[in-house]
Amino acid sequence: MIVVTGATGNVGRPLTRALAEAGEQVTAVSRHRAEVPAGVRHLTADLAEPAGLAPALAGAKALFLLLSGSLHAPGARPTDVIDLAAASGVRRVVLLSSQGVETRPLGPSRVAMRAVEDALRDSGMDWAVLRPGGFASNAFAWAESVRTRGTVDAPFGDVGVPVVDPADIAEVAAACLLDDRHTGGVYVLTGPEVITPRQQAEAIAAALGSPVRFHELTRNEAKAQMTRFVPVELADDTLDIISAPIPAELRISPDVERVLGRVPHSFSDWVARNVAAFR
Repeated sequence: MIVVTGATGNVGRPLTRALAEAGEQVTAVSRHRAEVPAGVRHLTADLAEPAGLAPALAGAKALFLLLSGSLHAPGARPTDVIDLAAASGVRRVVLLSSQGVETRPLGPSRVAMRAVEDALRDSGMDWAVLRPGGFASNAFAWAESVRTRGTVDAPFGDVGVPVVDPADIAEVAAACLLDDRHTGGVYVLTGPEVITPRQQAEAIAAALGSPVRFHELTRNEAKAQMTRFVPVELADDTLDIISAPIPAELRISPDVERVLGRVPHSFSDWVARNVAAFR
């Protein structure tokens, strides 16, 4: 049995579906009740209280671990989840980490994630680590403004990074959970091209067949929006990257193609699948 945390999110949902379609027994874990594919067990748990995850981990052979933004806040103890998994007899963990662990190692949220990676390496379990850059699905934050005002509001309009499709992350995660060849792998996951927020707005407009205006936010305006959903440390770390990416953060990684045998999906591919959210 494989446990998927964050199972109702942009990565966890397609991962849960892929594992179920591969014939695996799956336990989907999320904070709230949700619909899951037929045959998938669903449990509610908050990873901020790791003991609540124990019923899901009983009898599990593998765990996909996605840490929510709250687990990057001061005082959080995300390594407790690693300890619980090892104590429960889990044999393999695939951790969704961040590219920033390598490129921005001194950022507060990156220091915390590095500690989780280190705890996993020292746990005695088999492991693989996924380090994606920016997610294409972050564009969902613009859905309401596109629907109601025909506008994308974002900072740093002409600064691009190679955002990755969460479906590609999920497919790589499934491969790492199911194939021993990926044990000990650390995979940097990006899309196939550097794309700016302004260009993303153009891609959304093309998919809709109607104009979308780009409105550039200041850093402070963007931070005020982000901190409604994530800790301030994570907001600052993210804004540092998207305002001035270093060469390593602009590099197109070969790892999606290396694992999946195909090129990553583009941002336009992602928009085409999710255009209904912007109508």
